[in-house]
Amino acid sequence: MAATANIAGAATVVSRRSWSRASLELMIAFSAGFLVSVALADLAPEAIARGGETAGIVILAGFVLVHLTQHAFVRHFHFGEETHEVAHQVGASALVGLLLHTFVDGVAIASAFAVGTTLGLFVFTAIVLHKLPEGLAISSLFLAAGYTRRAALGAATALGLATILGVVATEVIAPLAHYGLALSAGVTLYVAGSNLIPEFQSKPGWRHNIAFFGGCVLYFVARLVVRGASV
Repeated sequence: MAATANIAGAATVVSRRSWSRASLELMIAFSAGFLVSVALADLAPEAIARGGETAGIVILAGFVLVHLTQHAFVRHFHFGEETHEVAHQVGASALVGLLLHTFVDGVAIASAFAVGTTLGLFVFTAIVLHKLPEGLAISSLFLAAGYTRRAALGAATALGLATILGVVATEVIAPLAHYGLALSAGVTLYVAGSNLIPEFQSKPGWRHNIAFFGGCVLYFVARLVVRGASV
């Protein structure tokens, strides 16, 4: 179900024949607000509550891991007057980071259920809610980078498969079960802060800021709904 949410988010974007660059940037801004909120208001506090100071180090490790992976294999560029070849690398760079992130999503779901059903259901629900914007983000970024709609949907499918792989890996690699939430926080923060926010932060006007803040607001609304339903 969590993996399918990535694809559903992408389907929202690719179902339309074409999107303007401005529309794609607004979608990316909205997704960035949601993801940054998940990382800072939910995943990081929960990870630190469970793992203490060590969790903070693991969060940093997740952040650094994505940075090293992206800058070692695919250089990160921004939207602008670059050629399609350069813009393609933007999409590939974000996909690398999100693949790591969605793998850790699977780890987080499995490790939370290992602690207890209540925590497992809460983490699962939170991850499903932010996987919709993830699918939206990667498909929007792929289309804005010049990829086809099929490639954009394929990228979201890859994210879903990585989630399933994370669940399976947690069953056989013990440290993943303990540090899954912390890793997810670090990777999520990097993807939102380094891949997505730079693509719209220099744009004039308030539309992108409103979209970003809208993503933050949606997270807190979803959080209230989830916690209210679990009481």
